[in-house]
This record gives sequence, C-alpha cells and structure tokens, in this order.
Amino acid sequence: MRFLLSIIFVISFMSGYCQIDNWTTYYEKSGKKETPRYRETVDFCRQMDEASPFITMQFLGKSAQGRDIPFLIIDGKGLKDPEAIHQAGKSIVLIQACIHPGEPEGKDAGLMLIRDMVFGHPESGIPENLSILFIPIFNVDGHERFGPYNRINQNGPTGMGWRVTANNLNLNRDFLKADTPEMQAWLKLFNRWLPDFFIDTHTTDGADYQYQLTYSMNIFGDMDTGLTRWSKEIFLKNMTTDMEAAGIPVFPYIEFRNWFDPKSGLESGVSPPMLSQSYTSLRNRPGLLIETHMLKPYDQRVNSTYQCLKISLEILNKENERLFALVKAADFYSANPEFRKIDFPLQFKTALDDSNMVVFRGIGYDEVKSEITGETWFRYGKNEVTFSLPYFDKMEPVTKTKLPEAYIIPAEWATVIGRMADHGINMYLLKKDTVFTVNTFRFRDPAWQSTPYEGRHRMTHIEFQEVALERSFPAGSAIVPMDQPCARIIAHILEPDGNGSYLSWGFFDAIFEQKEYAEHYVMEPIARKMLDEDPALRSEFEKKMKEDSTFANNSNVILNWFFSKTPYWDKNKDLYPVGKIFDKKLTDQLIKNQAVARKL
Repeated sequence: MRFLLSIIFVISFMSGYCQIDNWTTYYEKSGKKETPRYRETVDFCRQMDEASPFITMQFLGKSAQGRDIPFLIIDGKGLKDPEAIHQAGKSIVLIQACIHPGEPEGKDAGLMLIRDMVFGHPESGIPENLSILFIPIFNVDGHERFGPYNRINQNGPTGMGWRVTANNLNLNRDFLKADTPEMQAWLKLFNRWLPDFFIDTHTTDGADYQYQLTYSMNIFGDMDTGLTRWSKEIFLKNMTTDMEAAGIPVFPYIEFRNWFDPKSGLESGVSPPMLSQSYTSLRNRPGLLIETHMLKPYDQRVNSTYQCLKISLEILNKENERLFALVKAADFYSANPEFRKIDFPLQFKTALDDSNMVVFRGIGYDEVKSEITGETWFRYGKNEVTFSLPYFDKMEPVTKTKLPEAYIIPAEWATVIGRMADHGINMYLLKKDTVFTVNTFRFRDPAWQSTPYEGRHRMTHIEFQEVALERSFPAGSAIVPMDQPCARIIAHILEPDGNGSYLSWGFFDAIFEQKEYAEHYVMEPIARKMLDEDPALRSEFEKKMKEDSTFANNSNVILNWFFSKTPYWDKNKDLYPVGKIFDKKLTDQLIKNQAVARKL
C-alpha cells in the first residue's frame, strides 16, 4: 500500500513538473512590464504549494489592515521545520521582497526562480544544502496602495505599491524599534528560523550610472570578524565575479561625498541596525542588500535580481558547511566573557582622509545652473563614461562602551521589556523587590528634532555621565544577561549611544519631564536664604546670570534652578531607568538563586 501511494505521489508530482508552461508568472504574461497584486501573488504561491511537496506556503502574521503576510518554504526534501533542517546539515537562507512595495523586482524574480528550481529543468533544481524562505510581499498593506505614480524616480513597472505601511511607517527603519505589527511578526519568524544568511531586495534612488545592480553588506567593522572576513573574501568576491561573467557588472552601494556630485568621490558607511541587512549582521547572520538601478528598464532590473539571487544561492550551497560553522562560532563568541572584555563600538564614521582609487562606470553629465532654484544641478546624458574616483570605505569607531554582565530594566518599562522579548532576547524577571548597586547614567541638555520621523521625535543631542547608585528594583524587573548571541543587539538597544538606541527613539522620554514645581511666592524666600547661607552657590548663580542671557531674563527658569538645588527636587528626573550590572557574582545570584520568576 505504501509503495502504491509513493508511485501515485511521484506520478502526480511529475505531471506538474512536466508542465512548466503552465507556470508562467503574471510578470511574464504581461510582457515583463507589470507586477502582480497581492491576491494574484498569494494565489500563485498557493498553486505552487499544492503542486509540489517541496514548497510550503505559510503566513508569518498579519498587517495593520489585517492582511496575511505570506512566505514560502522551499526544501529539496520537503522539510518544514527549522530544527529538522539544521539537523540535516542544511543552511537556511531568508530572501525578502517588497519591504518597499514600489520596488517589486525581488517578488517577480523570486517567484520565477522558485518556479525554475522546482518545476524547471533538473540542473536548475533546489540547492541540496539549503532551505530557502521567501517572503514575496513583506509590506502587504503598502503593496495594495497600488498605482502608476508611486515612484517618480523609477522606470516601471506600469503599476506598483507604496513605500510605507498603512500607518505611514517605513518597515526598513523599524527592525530595531519594532513599532509595527508587521515587524513584530517578522521578528517571530526570524527568531524561530534563525536563518544563516539573509537577502533583502530593493530599487535604489540616487545618481545615474551604468550598473543595473549595486549591493551592500556590513563588512566595515560592526559584524563578527569571522563572518566579516568570509563575507568579503568568499561571498562577495565570488558573487561579483560571477555577476560580471553573467554580463551584469555590479558595484558596492555608495553615496557621493557631496550629494549629487560624482566627482566628489564615493563613500560607504556602517548602516544602522534599524535597516534590514545591518540588523541581521548584528544577529550574526550576514545580510546582502540588493539595490537595482531605478532608471534601468523593469525587465533588466528583474533579470539582474534573478541572476544575483541565483548566483548567491549557488555560492551559499557550496559554502554551506563553512557558513554554518562561522555562524555558530559567532553566536558562541557573542555570548562569551571574552567578548565583553573589549570595548564595544557603537557608532562609526567614514574616514575622509583615507581613500583608494576605483574604476566607476558612470554616465556623463553637465553641471547646470537652475533657473528655478538658482543652484547647480546635475543633468545626466546618455554617454557611458568610466571615471577614476576616490572611494572612502575605511571606518573609525567614534563611540565605544564597556559591556556589563547584564542590564536590568525596571518592571514599569514594560513596553521596552516587551520589545526585547520580540527580538528573541532571553530575560529573567525578579520575583520580589530587590535593592542592589548598578551603573547608570545621568543626562543633561536633551534635545529632540522638531518634526516626526517614523512616528517619533528622535533625540538629536544628549550629554550624560555614568554613575554608580544603589537602587530598588520592583518585582517583574527584567534582568538581561549578556551571555547570549543577541549581545550586540542588546547593547545597541540599551546603551544611550547605541546606533538607534531606545533612548534616541523616545522610549524613555518621560524621564526628562519635570512633574513638580515651586510657586514663586514659595521659592523666592527660599532662594534668598540659600544665597545668604551658601557663598559657593551665590558665586555659581552670579556667574550664570552673567554668562547666560536666556537664563537671566526668565524668572521661571531662575527660580526653577534654585528649586533644583533643594531636597525637594525629583532625583529621578534625567536619570536613566536601565541599570548595568558588572558584578558577575551578583548577576549569577539574581538569575540562579534569588530572583528568577521565569525565562522569557
């Protein structure tokens, strides 16, 4: 009976396998000018799922408007469980499309590539050492804000989705703060599968040049050194060589030193972890950003994406064992005490005094004075020009920190604790109120931008001093140990200088608000008495009156300054709620003996 069922299964599958003409995608049927809508995309994915035991369609969650977010699992043995896949010795590759739905090349290229791997010719089959996850449309709500006028800088397709979500948020700025339901669902998928390699597909804005495709990886100092070396010397070296051989020269994703001016030189940098490939690299999973060129015809952009995906998978299939070992070693090192012995870099800058000359395949242009703005603008022609330009790709760390054994987040900051859990970060909750000494920060001179960015008013300036204080932490406070693979992400979230820290995103803005005030008629006699009894305070006051005209001309500010010098002042104002624990014995005691409620 089992033998008969197996024969029926093979015949059924081969029937679908032989009818590749029935698997023409919507994009191909349109003459390679259109991209399918959400329903058509989901239907095509479902049809492939039903036709092949090697494709499984699932949903990673729902969007703000309630749409299901689909993804496909492609495995040559029909495996659907990440643990079983890794036990089989395979690497997991996550490919993502339409995080910006106005840039749908990855969706159309990915659907064709999966079709060709599963229903195509035998030599283009599923890589035997890989399992592939494919998200054809991440931003499903933005995808359905569909129209022909969504990308003014872009040459096709005839219609496309909108850049941001229904809440007007850019998912590719949300990987760290995770404000959107879409991102929270993506993080659950990522934490369950922990892919070994990540690819995000985009279309660039910016200058005109010959390249159909540019790329980016975090190879400038913030990713694990072993993974960085492999990314540069193995993956990128082979990928760029193979793309050139396929007739599609590629170049690193760059910006000009002076915006719009190619001759000013090319510049790369360390991307913040609010962006996809930077986030995954700090999770010890190399991420490849693909950026096709906006002005190239849509079919060229889809084809170059297809070839880059295909070539990348071929390299990853060959490099399976080495990549798997490097990822495992990076996870081990991030959780190791040796990692915490060195100062951890949080922010980088591009060294503008150190460059190397590179060949850049550009487009000729004229510098023209605008009759509209009065400024110079760059008018590109059609002539292909090869430039020799300085390329600035050396990075310097500008802020570093000493990592603790653990952080502790007070229970009342439940939103922050919840977001940490969304990132798959292990935490332990105190089961009783506990008093102990931590390091933390006192802030001064905070400033925020006046206009919103991604739904928040980001901090533009802050000064702080690290202090050691004895503090009481209530039951439910979260201990965040650093001996875990997510250590790099934890540091960027909780360190004030982290690249996209929750402090900078406004999660802790309430600590900067003054909640008690002194009436003038109460504070005036107290201030006089303070001046009479404290000569040092009088000198400080007189100096401030002399040097700070804004202060001197505002009676409210003057008397509030005296109020801040009294015992009535709120000592928690401008004090960071998050603590750093450097004592390993205390950390172990809190986790193992004294105060563990549960592991998140």
